[in-house]
Amino acid sequence: MTSPRTLLTAWNLHPKKQLGQHFLSDPSTAEMITARSGIVQVDIVLEIGAGLGALTIPLARRAKKVYAVDTDSQMIELLKTELIANSISNVVLIKENILELNIEKLAKEAGSGLIVIGNLPYNISSQVLIQLIKSRSVVSRSIFMLQKELSRRIIAKPCCRDYGRLSVMLQYCADIKKIADIKAHQFFPKPKVDSEVLEIKFKTAIKCPAKDEAFFFKIIKAAFGQRRKTLRNALAGSELHLDTSTAQRVLESAGIEPSRRAETLTVPEFVELSNTLFVG
Repeated sequence: MTSPRTLLTAWNLHPKKQLGQHFLSDPSTAEMITARSGIVQVDIVLEIGAGLGALTIPLARRAKKVYAVDTDSQMIELLKTELIANSISNVVLIKENILELNIEKLAKEAGSGLIVIGNLPYNISSQVLIQLIKSRSVVSRSIFMLQKELSRRIIAKPCCRDYGRLSVMLQYCADIKKIADIKAHQFFPKPKVDSEVLEIKFKTAIKCPAKDEAFFFKIIKAAFGQRRKTLRNALAGSELHLDTSTAQRVLESAGIEPSRRAETLTVPEFVELSNTLFVG
């Protein structure tokens, strides 16, 4: 693996701050992440933010095929050369904004479910995770490098300051575990914070499912939209267009004290609230 600094200098390129570009500079770290991802030769991988190929190349050596997505056309051209130099032929390069990529269509083209891997830029991480939740019928699991702050939000439990909308959405439909810590100095340029690698394994069956997931996610958004308020007032002041008395009645029907705040509710309690309020 050629160092990011050397590659970028050779191509007269610079990391683009607006794209959140930070490249893994330690080949052993990339190999460790790839090994812990559990990728095998029958797997089809969708890599988000391929960059200079630090993960792309070791992934390609383990997987059946890798769809490597990057929005930076200069990086795509550089990576194309790196793949040739490493005799890699099972990578399909896609210049696309991941938020605009039709993941279901790609899985259909691949003829298989996908495993999604990537080093997510902080500015779009939450959006990507929500996109994957909605596309999880074709994504069995994801392995992501995330800034530690976001990682903590994802795995946070109720009554914790970090517990929020993303915590509930992901814990509802996935089992999550940390598989690695990545220090800031292992990237170029060096970010301000350390990162963690999480495996997000989507559940094949949910024990207590929401009657309507889109509505369930809307309830979560409304509850955390004004998280310092009581649930009664947060729901009443949201896009759900409930008045205070209706919000009070629905919460009581769901067995939830109206004076509680969103951060105190468990995932099953959010499901019960959604199912109580939902009218099919």
